Amino acid sequence: MAAVLPSAMCMKPRNVSQDNAVTSKLLQEWKVKSPLTPRFSEQVWRRIERNDVTPAVKPWAVLQTWIAQTFARPSMAVSYVTVLLLAGLLAGYWQGRVGTERTAQTLGSRYVQMVSSYETH
Repeated sequence: MAAVLPSAMCMKPRNVSQDNAVTSKLLQEWKVKSPLTPRFSEQVWRRIERNDVTPAVKPWAVLQTWIAQTFARPSMAVSYVTVLLLAGLLAGYWQGRVGTERTAQTLGSRYVQMVSSYETH
C-alpha cells in the first residue's frame, strides 16, 4: 500500500533567500506619492489608545479561570470533592437530627395529651 504524500511535499523546494532579495528590492523601490491626511499620526495614536484600554475584569471569568486551574491538579480536585462530600454528609446528618428531635417532641406532646384526656374522664 503506497503512502499518499501531501501536496506541499511533492512541490519543488523554494529558494527563500532569492524570494527575500526580490521582495527587499521591491520594497526599496516603492515610494508613496499621495500625501497623508491632516493630523494622520494624531488619529493613529488616538486609535491605539482606544484599543489599548484594558477590558474590565468580570468576576465570573475570574472564578472560571480559578476553577479550571485548581482542577487541573488531580490532588486539589480530589481534596475539593472530598471536602464537599463531607460537608454534604454533615449537613444531612444535622438536618436529620433536627427533624428527629422535632418529631420526638411532637409525639411526646401528643402522648401526654392522649393520656391526660383519659384521666379527666
